[in-house]
Amino acid sequence: MPILPGRKVKTKRDYTGDPDEFRLTLVEHLEELRDRIIRAVVYLVVGWVIGWVLFPYLYEYMTQVIDRAIVPNLPKGTKYTEVVLNVTDLFMLKFRLSLTIGLVIIFPFLVNEVWGFVAPALKQNEQLPVKRLAPLSLFLFALGAGFCWLIIPSALSWFVSFSDSFPGIAITQTAGSMIYFILKMMLAFGIGFQLPLVVYALGAVGLLSAEVLVQYWRQAATVIFVAAAIITPSNDAFSMLMMAIPMVILFLLSVYFVRLTQRKKERLAAAEEAAYVIEPTPEDDEPIQPEATDEEAMNRRGRNE
Repeated sequence: MPILPGRKVKTKRDYTGDPDEFRLTLVEHLEELRDRIIRAVVYLVVGWVIGWVLFPYLYEYMTQVIDRAIVPNLPKGTKYTEVVLNVTDLFMLKFRLSLTIGLVIIFPFLVNEVWGFVAPALKQNEQLPVKRLAPLSLFLFALGAGFCWLIIPSALSWFVSFSDSFPGIAITQTAGSMIYFILKMMLAFGIGFQLPLVVYALGAVGLLSAEVLVQYWRQAATVIFVAAAIITPSNDAFSMLMMAIPMVILFLLSVYFVRLTQRKKERLAAAEEAAYVIEPTPEDDEPIQPEATDEEAMNRRGRNE
């Protein structure tokens, strides 16, 4: 295939696992970052198309779930309706919801791109525990999104319970706003459940130790609660607690796994240190013969003659 004039051919290096042998120049780093950003955008477009196709089915199903959680808990005579204020809002609503659905679907692929960009900077013994983060990240994201979906009906019922304090009101909201709120909550929970992986990754590469994490667990719990309050779109105490409590539990589990990784590293270091001990060879066991004096050397020469 002919090469276009002026086009630089990019050759892929053989990666041996040693970051010193795979050290990239600034231009190569920028090229790698550009390629991964382009792939991330392609993933996002594909996810948006999938979300656009799935939108009618998900919209109908999620609307039924919302109605079952809200309508039965409303005071008698309270009206609950959804309205559209503008004709153009219909397209923008479908666009935003489809994009959010696609983002939820392709999030694991975005995590994989981040890992691919970071991996060459780690040593081979550091890559093994971090490589396990990709499938675990997918599991935790699904766990967070699924946990959010389970508590959504209870959360909506809790919100609706405050309508008893406002008799005679009518609840009118923008069409699709509750679905958009639920999707953002699921995405926030999925991202929030990644925090233990960050803690474990920092511990696996030696930037954090289990002793430090245990010593400052109170400060870490405070940071988790603050992060949960920032990440949750609703900014209410119920959603914050539902996110923060599981995250604290996962944080404690990550501390435990960091400790296991530390002990494994210590055992490997001890084994490598023991391997450097020089064992005596058979030649070393032979007694050292003293050097002959000049008189003994002359006597030997005389006997030989």
